[in-house]
Amino acid sequence: MNDLAHLHPDFRHVMNLSDQERMAFINQPRWIGYTAANQILAALNELVEQPKKPRMLNLLLVGEPNNGKTTIVRHFHEQYYKATEDEHPEGFKPIILAESPPTADEKGLYVSILERFFTPYRISDPTVKLRYQVIHLCRVCKVKMLIIDEFHSLLAGSAIKQRELMNAIKLLCNELMIPIVAVGTTEAVRVLHTDPQHASRFDVKTLPAWKLDNEFAKLVLSFERILPLKRPSSLRTAECIQLLHAISGGNLGNLQRLLSTCAIAAIKDGSEQVSRDLIAQHMWLRPTNGLRETMR
Repeated sequence: MNDLAHLHPDFRHVMNLSDQERMAFINQPRWIGYTAANQILAALNELVEQPKKPRMLNLLLVGEPNNGKTTIVRHFHEQYYKATEDEHPEGFKPIILAESPPTADEKGLYVSILERFFTPYRISDPTVKLRYQVIHLCRVCKVKMLIIDEFHSLLAGSAIKQRELMNAIKLLCNELMIPIVAVGTTEAVRVLHTDPQHASRFDVKTLPAWKLDNEFAKLVLSFERILPLKRPSSLRTAECIQLLHAISGGNLGNLQRLLSTCAIAAIKDGSEQVSRDLIAQHMWLRPTNGLRETMR
């Protein structure tokens, strides 16, 4: 109990908590930086600080489901607010992080954006009225960037509806002279190609699945440093790293769930460490095209 060198100093105090509190701590969302995420954060910072001009550069961030895209943009959103909160008066909203409507629906987009302003609106109002309410609030609150998550949801609409919504996004970009950042699965790229003009306005960045390499090994060790267990785990061995990659499929969300589940199991059974055998017992967490494989 006295030797907690395997834990990051910022998390050693968690070992003073009860088992239930430690398990709750494990399940809390937590930021872990890595090379690809830091590169995307740098690109977002460049976008938000670019000077206003009639045709702003936009970004589409794509990747596998549950691979950390939303976590990155949420982290950027939170950190940017913290960095600027002392420089601007109350009511300043430099970044609006909204979610795409479930189908390609222009009014649905405006409603989603208005929800982030926590302002009254009437959903029965004409679309054009909601549009200019969004534009007015963005100007008053000095919005510098609009992020639209789950962008691939727009594929659920017809081609006509997709073009209408993309034209609405282009109008917001032109009127406000702010960058638009869209986030979605790789299929979201198809939305851009409803019109060549839309595709030319967006750079596309891909957040790839993790390869079995040194970067993945570093990521695993970063997780080990924040898991509040009394004993060092054996995650740094090549055998464990290979097994973790095989089960998670190189997907960040899958890896996080796997390690969190194993760490909680280690607290419950008293072993207080994540071993290769414990990881192997959770092979059932391996995704198989949306289904869970029954391991025998």
